[in-house]
Amino acid sequence: MTDSNGQKDNNQDQAQPADPVVSKPYIMPDDPEEGANEALVREAAEARDKMLRTLAEMENLRRRTAKEVADARTYGVSAFARDVLEIADNLQRALDAVPAEARANADAGLKGLIEGVELTERSLINALEKNGVKKFDPQGEKFDPNFQQAMYEVPDPSVPAGTVVQVVQAGFMIGERVLRPALVGVSKGGAKPAPAAANGNEGGVS
Repeated sequence: MTDSNGQKDNNQDQAQPADPVVSKPYIMPDDPEEGANEALVREAAEARDKMLRTLAEMENLRRRTAKEVADARTYGVSAFARDVLEIADNLQRALDAVPAEARANADAGLKGLIEGVELTERSLINALEKNGVKKFDPQGEKFDPNFQQAMYEVPDPSVPAGTVVQVVQAGFMIGERVLRPALVGVSKGGAKPAPAAANGNEGGVS
């Protein structure tokens, strides 16, 4: 009887339903602090401003670097070019030292020497031009102290005052810069240049 009762009790236990599962109650998160949204917006704006400033600085640095590289390529030969100009000047002086009459009556040997010096001078000038160095001759132009150096004045009423009437030594440019100004003689005593042609350089030499 005990077994039967025990069996009956076990069957009753097995038939009894399990306890229902109760989920945990949902807890609302804490409310955000007052002004938190404004702080986030402000931080985002500051971060964006810093990023834009950094990008602008990087772009400026890139441009400066590119310009410095370009200038180095263009003007890096300035010191060497000045030394070469002295050689060209000496060749020109040698040619100028030969009177026109002596050239006309020169024998074959002297003519060959003169032609050789002229060829050497032209080769030097061409080599300089290949490296961005160009010769300029301001003969007949209005005196410009940015490109010319006045050595003396020449009384000449036939041309406007302040005109380059003699070029003692040609000038040279390298890129957009003056490598060596031209040495010139400037007219004195002529009519003043027309206002339209004047660039504020009247009386550039005294």
